[in-house]
Amino acid sequence: MLESFAWGFLAASSLIVGGAFALRRNVGNRTLGLIMGFGGGVLISAVAFELVEEAFNTAGGQGSVALGLFAGSAVFFAGDTLIARMGGADRKHSGGRQAEGSALAIVLGIVLDGIPESIVLGLTVLEGGVSAAFLVAVTLSNVPEAIAATSGLSVSGWAGRRILGLWTIVAAVSALAALVGFAVFDSASANTVAFVLSFAGGAILTMLADTMMPEAYEHGGKLVGVVTTFGFALAFAISALE
Repeated sequence: MLESFAWGFLAASSLIVGGAFALRRNVGNRTLGLIMGFGGGVLISAVAFELVEEAFNTAGGQGSVALGLFAGSAVFFAGDTLIARMGGADRKHSGGRQAEGSALAIVLGIVLDGIPESIVLGLTVLEGGVSAAFLVAVTLSNVPEAIAATSGLSVSGWAGRRILGLWTIVAAVSALAALVGFAVFDSASANTVAFVLSFAGGAILTMLADTMMPEAYEHGGKLVGVVTTFGFALAFAISALE
């Protein structure tokens, strides 16, 4: 059980690393956009091969995958819409738009983005060992998210300690989510596990389309397509070698 907590915190700790890097180095918008595109490609690959494919194989084609995908998408969309109304719509933007949003909404939004990934990490530990491909995907994708949000929060007037404190809280919550994924689904049926995997996949895909990829293209331009493909290929190679 503690292993799942440790893996969850390890994956989310890249948020702290990305935040610290952004506070020390000025990351240009074009570079940031390309990094975000790469992270998006890594996550898309993880959704396809570590979540949806695994869910399909686990469920045996009984419909849990489709249900989970649409449920995850709907729940994330509803949560994201609520958080946007609270003032957290631009939580990942690097241009300082966060200034108009509330701190609570920003924190809740970032936690919402990371919880599905963390629960799945707990599930992979439960199934016999953490998935290296998914762990790498989550860790890598967290870095550009943290850099973008940290840059924006810093421009908005947040102090460095406050920003790093935010990432530490999010990492701890993510670790708890991984622990929940391990503990709650310890005796779950195959259909339930398949539903949870595909639910996370739907939530992550919706997050990518709503927040991460638009921001990547806005800053990185057409070259984002190339680095997204590279990120996808790298994550697939790691998955194939497991």
